[in-house]
Amino acid sequence: MTASLSDLTHALLDAARKAGADSADALAASGTSVAISLRNRALEQAERSEGIEIGLRVLIGGRQACVSASDVSEPTIRALAERGVAMAAEAPADPHVGLADPGQLASGWDLSALDLTDFTAEPGAAALEDAARRVEASALEAKGITQVEATAAYSKRSMHRAATNGFSGGYSRTSTSLSGVAFTGQGTDMHRDYAGEYRTHAADMPAAEAIGHLAAERTLQRIGSVKPRTGSFPVVYDERVASSLIGHLLSAINGGSIARGSSWARELLGKPVLPQGLSLVEDPHRRRTSASRPFDAEGLPTLRRNIVDDGILTGWVLDLATARKLGMTSTGNAARGTAAPPSPSTTNIDLTQGQFSHADLLAQMGTGLLITSMIGSTINPTTGDYSRGASGFWVEGGQISHPVHECTVAGNLREMLLRLIPANDARTHLSTRVPSLLVEGMTLAGA
Repeated sequence: MTASLSDLTHALLDAARKAGADSADALAASGTSVAISLRNRALEQAERSEGIEIGLRVLIGGRQACVSASDVSEPTIRALAERGVAMAAEAPADPHVGLADPGQLASGWDLSALDLTDFTAEPGAAALEDAARRVEASALEAKGITQVEATAAYSKRSMHRAATNGFSGGYSRTSTSLSGVAFTGQGTDMHRDYAGEYRTHAADMPAAEAIGHLAAERTLQRIGSVKPRTGSFPVVYDERVASSLIGHLLSAINGGSIARGSSWARELLGKPVLPQGLSLVEDPHRRRTSASRPFDAEGLPTLRRNIVDDGILTGWVLDLATARKLGMTSTGNAARGTAAPPSPSTTNIDLTQGQFSHADLLAQMGTGLLITSMIGSTINPTTGDYSRGASGFWVEGGQISHPVHECTVAGNLREMLLRLIPANDARTHLSTRVPSLLVEGMTLAGA
């Protein structure tokens, strides 16, 4: 009889105690995934995988070590614990590592309210192939599209965490996705773009035909791309890429960066980081959303909070260790896999939406660059200096004029974020919901 994930975590903890650990936490995760890929109207790849992983963190007198395996037999669990204890004995001491106090632990969570698992039957390979072919066929209906790559996938992942401080809990989540990449032209005149959607529940997915149509439409709009002008211009980050700007802010306020003193935001707590009127809200309890979770990787309850409130940075993103280093309290943001200790990470994020449509934002910009795709990144984490490759559309008089490519957009993140003007077009199903953003005074390097 196969042991449950809960049984596996408690077996790991028992083994860790017997091996000499002062304390320990354990993670067991199982997953199933299936994916179908098409290329040039032919089946390119059909994959299915099933697996289980276990991970153990042992702590001895301020020293810790993490070990993991994909074999869940009793001898492996015993050997894993012994190896972890031996490694911890040789690890450097860190006064900040350690489990949560029992009084800090989450309890009484309601998984049904999060609704993270689609309990309908797993789709078979034939059903996924049919969905991918409908994406492909829809894209190929567009005149000028010469090739399509389409992928349909499904996954289910379950996990259970337990620790010697008394915490024990787990949950599952599912994901269904469809995507298409459409191509037009040949050689150096080839252009491509994509469209894709994913949901925790298959019933919430948009039609495959709509995804294929959008991929083709975006690709055909790329025909005739040229390099834009060089100079200082306003830039609109399309909703497709706008979340990257907020991602840079979240990285800068991560407790790991702050504790190391290596972040450009290290002196900004309690100060403006966004324009007045804009807030950045983390909500780990959004229903049917991919990053929702009832507790973090250290068993602490997850809570809704305003990371930025009316433009003012209110706190860092912390797990227990970084909070202790900074003399603060964990914000319940610990995340971890089976092979590494916890580290801070956010869940669902919302940036305040504006009152302008996407078209209004372009009109307000006047002349400048609409970015729909970004390539590469040069971000100085200490100073916030920002430089990224971009492509999109040149805008004249508030109207799209022509597609552009091979340009670089540069600025400083601290200054850029204080100049954000949001639209109102964020997609509601995404974990990170950020609308299109207008940023004035960016430096463009093109032709």
